Amino acid sequence: MARTQGSHSDITGPRIQAAALRLFAQHGYAAVSMRQIAAEVGVQAGALYNYTPDKQSLLFSLMQRHMSELMAAWQADPAVEDALGELERFVRFHIRFHMERPDAVFIAYMELRNLSDENFAVIETMRRNYEDALEAVLKQGVEEGVFRIPDTKIATLAVIAMLNGVMTWYRTGGRLSLQEVETIYWDMVRKAVAA
Repeated sequence: MARTQGSHSDITGPRIQAAALRLFAQHGYAAVSMRQIAAEVGVQAGALYNYTPDKQSLLFSLMQRHMSELMAAWQADPAVEDALGELERFVRFHIRFHMERPDAVFIAYMELRNLSDENFAVIETMRRNYEDALEAVLKQGVEEGVFRIPDTKIATLAVIAMLNGVMTWYRTGGRLSLQEVETIYWDMVRKAVAA
C-alpha cells in the first residue's frame, strides 16, 4: 500500500512508537494487535511494516530505548565522591526518572516475559548494567565503612524493587510532593544499609 499522502517517516515512526507504548501499557503486549496500533496512529495496518518488522521488534525497541535513556541520564547526572552521597543521588535519580515515564517503566518490567530469548538477553544485559551501577555504590560504601551489607547483589535488587514501588501508588497532587517522597525513601534506604 502506498504511503498516506502527507505522511512523513520522521513523524509517523515516533507516533507508532508512542501509540504502541501507550497501548502495551494499558492493555498488555499480548492483547494489542498491530491493527490496533495502526488505528491509534491513523494509518493502515500494512503501513506499520514500513517502520517495524513485527510487534516483537516494536516491543524490543521500546524497552531498548527506555534502558538506553535510563543509562544515559544516570551517567549525565553529576556524580559525588562519597558512597553515601552517591546512594542518595541514585535513590533520587531513580524515582524522578521513572516517575516521568510510567508507561515505559511498566513495559520494561512487566513485558520482559514477552521478549524473544535473543531480545531478552539484550535487555537483561542493559538492566544488569544499571543494577551494577548501584551495586558499585553499595560496595564502595562497604569499603568506606558507612554501609553494612551482607550481600550487595541482594541489597541492589531490594533497593531497586523498593524504589520501583513508588510508581504504583504516587499521584501528583497527593498529600506529599515528589521531593518529599524522594526524601522519605532516601531516609529508608539509608537506614537499611547504614553501618
